[in-house]
Amino acid sequence: MKERGRLFVLSGFSGSGKGTIVKTLLRDHDNYILSVSMTTRAPRDEDREGVTYFFVTKEQFEERIAAGAMMEYARYGDNYYGTPQSFVEEKLAEGYDVILEIEAQGAMQIRKKAPDAVMVFLVTPTAAELERRLVGRGSETQESLTKRLRQAWTELDYIPQYDYMVVNDDLEACAALIHRLVHTRPDECRPDAAVIAAFREQLREILPRYGVTVDGAEG
Repeated sequence: MKERGRLFVLSGFSGSGKGTIVKTLLRDHDNYILSVSMTTRAPRDEDREGVTYFFVTKEQFEERIAAGAMMEYARYGDNYYGTPQSFVEEKLAEGYDVILEIEAQGAMQIRKKAPDAVMVFLVTPTAAELERRLVGRGSETQESLTKRLRQAWTELDYIPQYDYMVVNDDLEACAALIHRLVHTRPDECRPDAAVIAAFREQLREILPRYGVTVDGAEG
């Protein structure tokens, strides 16, 4: 009988490289599979059912919430997004290591429902590097930059609740390290209060340039 897979939660600042890390893990290891989220938003031309998302109605999603069939979920605007438990359980039973690439609030829901999940938070080496990567995308408006940096300030409070905090300063090395953390669970890369505090102070100096005060409110 094939060994049950591991559940792996990856969160991180917008701009920390989560998507690229996931692609690297999927490329280098055939045991990983990325969980497919469920949503109530309308499909777009490029979407594929069961690949991009599972598309359901608002009523169907709320029925799943009431039945406890969602591992985590959130509502953004008029639409729900979340992780269906049936998909995750099916793939774990097949022996896959399932990756949930989700935000911190969803990760905290997973922490309660699946305490054995390996939880990793991805950060940039410095807050200045985070700003540089976001600006370097060339697609961020001033408004979206402000939103993402303000969100990073909020997410700092969640990092101590993760199993590991990993700095993405070298893509290949970072992906290899995360793979090792997921499969061996060593006592290293634990969230470091001093490192988090230093990042917070760096971000505190950057935020006013985007009209955000140190408590995260717009100035």
